[in-house]
Amino acid sequence: MARPEFDLVVIGGGSGGLVVAAGAASLGAKVALVEKHRLGGDCLWTGCVPSKTLIKSARIAHAMRHADRWALTPVDPAPDLARVMERVARVIAGIEPNDSPERFRALGVDVILGHARFTASDALAVAGRTLTAKHFVIATGSRPALPPIAGLSGVPYLTNETLFDLREPVPDLAVIGAGPIGCEMAQAFRRLGSNVTVIDTALQILPREDADLAAVVRARLEAEGVRYHVGATIDGVTAGIAPTRVRLAVRDAGGAAVEIAATHLLVAAGRKVNVDDLGLDAAGVRVDRGHLVVDAGLRTTNPRIYVIGDAAGGYQFTHLAEHHARVVLRRALFHLAWTRPSRVVPWCTYTDPELARVGLSETDARAQGIEHRVYRFPFADIDRARTEDETDGFAKLVTDPRGRLLGAAIVGAHAGELIAEAVLAIGHRMKAGALSAAIHAYPTLSQVSRQAADQRLKEGLTPASKAWIKRLFGLRGA
Repeated sequence: MARPEFDLVVIGGGSGGLVVAAGAASLGAKVALVEKHRLGGDCLWTGCVPSKTLIKSARIAHAMRHADRWALTPVDPAPDLARVMERVARVIAGIEPNDSPERFRALGVDVILGHARFTASDALAVAGRTLTAKHFVIATGSRPALPPIAGLSGVPYLTNETLFDLREPVPDLAVIGAGPIGCEMAQAFRRLGSNVTVIDTALQILPREDADLAAVVRARLEAEGVRYHVGATIDGVTAGIAPTRVRLAVRDAGGAAVEIAATHLLVAAGRKVNVDDLGLDAAGVRVDRGHLVVDAGLRTTNPRIYVIGDAAGGYQFTHLAEHHARVVLRRALFHLAWTRPSRVVPWCTYTDPELARVGLSETDARAQGIEHRVYRFPFADIDRARTEDETDGFAKLVTDPRGRLLGAAIVGAHAGELIAEAVLAIGHRMKAGALSAAIHAYPTLSQVSRQAADQRLKEGLTPASKAWIKRLFGLRGA
C-alpha cells in the first residue's frame, strides 16, 4: 500500500479549519488545506466580524442620540448605511491577511482552492489532484437555513451572507427569526434608522434562554422601537409594489391576521450544516438526517476522518470550532484518543444589553428534574453599573444543593466578557463560594458575579444560625 501524501488534509478554510492547518504545520506535519471559495469562512466574511462591526457603529449612533444620559448634549448622527457598510468592509479587509492563502503557504500548508469530493476512504479529489492522507478533517461549516414559507423563493430576501453587501437605505426591515442573529441585526438596523419588525414562531425571543433573561433584552429592544410578533405563523410572503418590496401574511399568537409590509426582508431562521456533495458514501462516512454521525471524539464512521465546528452538528460557534480543532490535533497527530471536547461551552448574544450563558440553565435544570438552587444579583446594585448608566439586567448562578456551580447566565453590559469567570469555575467544578472568595477589583462590573455568589452565603444566615454564632463567639449585637 502506497504511503499517504499528507499527514493531514483539512476540508474547509473557516476558523476551525485554519486552526487545524496552522497548528499541524507548526508541529511538523505535512498539511493540505482545501477551500472552495475563500479562506476565513463565515466568521470573517459574513458572520462575527461584520456583524460586530455593524453593531459597534449602531451603538455609537444610539449613544450620540441619547447623550443626555451622561449629561451631554444629544446629537443626531444621521446614519448613512452605505458609509457604515464601507467601514465593515474595511475591517474585514484589515483582518483578511491573517487568513490569506499566502500566509498559510508561508507556514508550509499546501493551500488548494476548489471543490473537494472523497473518491475512497483515504482519497480526496480536488482541482484535478487526488490527495491521500493519514487523516482528514471536515470543517465545512454551515449556511443559512430557509424555512418552508410559501412564496419565499419568489421575493428578494437577505441572509447573513448578503446582508453586509447592502449599500442602499433600509427604511423598513422585516426579520424572520428572533434568535441571536435576528435580535442583533434588528437592534442594529433600528439604531441606524430603520423601522424593524421581527416575526418568530417561538413564544419568546431568544428561545434557548431562560425567559427572565430574554425578557430584559426584549424590553430594551421594544423601548427602542423594534416590533415583535412571537408565537406567530407566517402564512405566506408575496412581492410588493415599490417602495414596498415584500408583504408577509402573518397570524399572531392569538390567531389574528396581520399584514407586514417591508422594503427589505432578512431571513435569520437558523443554520444548515454543509455536508452536501462531499462524496461521503465513497468515504464510508455515515450521514443521518443531514448530519454526520460523530463519536465523542469528533471522529466519523471512517476512523481516518474527523469533523469539527458547525459541520459536527452541535453548537455553532467560532470559539467551539477552534476548540474542536485543538482536540482533533491531539487525537490525529499524537493519538491521544482520550482527548474529548469540553462540554463547558459559553455563548453570547451581542445585543445591548448582551446576554451570555454557560452550563446548565434554570429552565433545563427544571425540565431534567435536577435538584438545584438559583441565585441572582442585579446590575442596578453594582456601583460601576450606576456610573456607566448601564443598570439593566442581572447575573444568575445555578448550583447544586451543595453549592457547586452548574450554570451561569448574565444579561447586562459586557456580559460576554464577564461570563469567562464562570466558564473557568464550572470547568474546574468549583463552588459558588470560590467566586465569593476571589477579590474583584472595585469598581468593576465583574462584581455582579461575586455578589450573586454571595447570595448563597447569605442564604445560610438564618435567624437560628445567627443566634448560634452570637452565643458561640460572645457577640452582643442585635
